[in-house]
Amino acid sequence: MFTTGFKLYFGIAVGLFIAAMVYGYSTGGGGFGPAIWGWKGGVGDHVGYVILMGLAVVSGTLGLILVTFRDADPAAQAHYAGVEQLPSTPLVTGSIWPVVGAFGAGTMVVGLALHSAIFVVGLVVCAAVAIEWSMDAWADRATGDPAANRELRNRVMAPIEIPAAGAAAAGIIVLAASRILLNASKLGAVIWAGVIAVVILGIGTLYATKPKLNKNIISGLVLVSACAILAGGIVAAVDGEREFHPHEVHEEDDSHAEENGE
Repeated sequence: MFTTGFKLYFGIAVGLFIAAMVYGYSTGGGGFGPAIWGWKGGVGDHVGYVILMGLAVVSGTLGLILVTFRDADPAAQAHYAGVEQLPSTPLVTGSIWPVVGAFGAGTMVVGLALHSAIFVVGLVVCAAVAIEWSMDAWADRATGDPAANRELRNRVMAPIEIPAAGAAAAGIIVLAASRILLNASKLGAVIWAGVIAVVILGIGTLYATKPKLNKNIISGLVLVSACAILAGGIVAAVDGEREFHPHEVHEEDDSHAEENGE
């Protein structure tokens, strides 16, 4: 009986195998080469074909591993481990760091094409995710009590996270907002500055006046607002700054200044 995990990864493997064959034939492959790994005929572009076929092999291998261990079924694992019963493992809490890490990786990719500063921001985000995620994994296995694990993690990381997160958030918002203001017109810069200030003030006022409000709502508003400002800053940085015309001193102004003895 095939397990769910096997069906998933085997399906991915079949899709990647077909994609590798299509890519091979579309890039100059001939005969049965793309279907039998170049044994009889060419495979086309080697780099793309090897990547797709390699991913197909990896997915197929994962599917075989999962069906062998019956999707981590405890009875099957105990049989292969040679024990009667597996030891219990503590529950692992949910984490937002994979999502933040994907955002950081995407920022790095965008920075490679646009600007080195954006790449550095993505790199810093990925480094922070590596540290935070590692600490979460360590805390989840520290004791058998989830509440004690959370308190232990906060005791270690809170003195570092709070000032670092505040400084990073302020720096990113200031950098992104500056790109928006430099890209907009004179009147537009005033409007955008007012909108950003109103959003920050509104979220702060809501948090101060509604202390019992669900913190997930506040976190969601902060995250959405920060992403909007960051996205606007990236778009403005790509579009470039507006043209700044230097102030021109007219001859009449010069003569008037000389008459006044200036």
